[in-house]
Amino acid sequence: AGQASRTQLSLSVSPGSGTGQEVQTENVTVAEGGVAEITCRLHQYDGSIVVIQNPARQTLFFNGTRALKDERFQLEEFSPRRVRIRLSDARLEDEGGYFCQLYTEDTHHQIATLTVLVAPENPVVEVREQAVEGGEVELSCLVPRSRPAAVLRWYRERKELKGVSSGQENGKVWSVASTVRFRVDRKDDGGIVICEAQNQALPSGHSKQTQYVLDVQYSPTARIHASQAVVREGDTLVLTCAVTGNPRPNQIRWNRGNESLPERAEAVGETLTLPGLVSADNGTYTCEASNKHGHARALYVLVVYDPGAVVEAQTSVPYAIVGGILALLVFLIICVLVGMVWCSVRQKGSYLTHEASGLDEQGEAREAFLNGSEGHKRKEEFFI
Repeated sequence: AGQASRTQLSLSVSPGSGTGQEVQTENVTVAEGGVAEITCRLHQYDGSIVVIQNPARQTLFFNGTRALKDERFQLEEFSPRRVRIRLSDARLEDEGGYFCQLYTEDTHHQIATLTVLVAPENPVVEVREQAVEGGEVELSCLVPRSRPAAVLRWYRERKELKGVSSGQENGKVWSVASTVRFRVDRKDDGGIVICEAQNQALPSGHSKQTQYVLDVQYSPTARIHASQAVVREGDTLVLTCAVTGNPRPNQIRWNRGNESLPERAEAVGETLTLPGLVSADNGTYTCEASNKHGHARALYVLVVYDPGAVVEAQTSVPYAIVGGILALLVFLIICVLVGMVWCSVRQKGSYLTHEASGLDEQGEAREAFLNGSEGHKRKEEFFI
């Protein structure tokens, strides 16, 4: 913490000799616990007595000699040009006017006003009552001590929330409070809400913050996870009941429909272990959990497969495919043969050749065929 502002004041002293002596002081602002420097500037100083007094008019230094046993005040400089004292660990009670007195024929003084600011502490955030999903939560933020009064702001998910602030002055300091209300759901559980405090006692751009983690209570949910997807006889199956809820259910119950669990089953909290499975273990398994806000139930249908039946089903598939392909080939061959026979029947016929038919003398083949003698040779050809 250091000086926030300085205001210069001056006083001119004109003794009888006609020479004018001037005293100048500066107002100082400091944060509580910080260091302040109070300076008296001297002009045309002729060696007259200089006295520095605190707001209670107690003499701190007399011509450079300590007069008050307060080690927080230290004389940093005493020269014909200025007197400078240093105050460490500034307190509210140190606030006020510090007198710089110059004794000549008349006593004259100037006052340097020291102002002490109080930076806010980290805000205190509290919840009015337990938050439940679907309802509203009310948070309060308190800064019991600041000067000037701190400005309080709320933030949630990097967005500013509108709060209602109030303040009360207690002596030289202020007590400031702010409240904010908003609706919550189960997804808000564990969320962060920030209360921020600022005033001039803090360095520029700095603030004091407190983060509050939302505690939203909600009814439970349940879901069953199996250790494997396909279950065969002889396998060991582990079922896990994944439960959420606030407050978290502390007891989980396992059941199998209207029947009791197999004697081999081991139920420990969220886990149910079923070793050496057989088909008799088939059924609907349930896990149940509850808290003061509700009840949850999850189901798992267990079907134990026979490894032999699975292998038989898998090996029967290739034979069926091969048989279907062969049947299709036989059908296609039969269709081709039927088509060939039909074509041969359609193209079957008979005719006479020119060879040894005596057609040289008759001119046309048709006439030779109609008028030819019985001794003509006949040739038959068949086309398939």
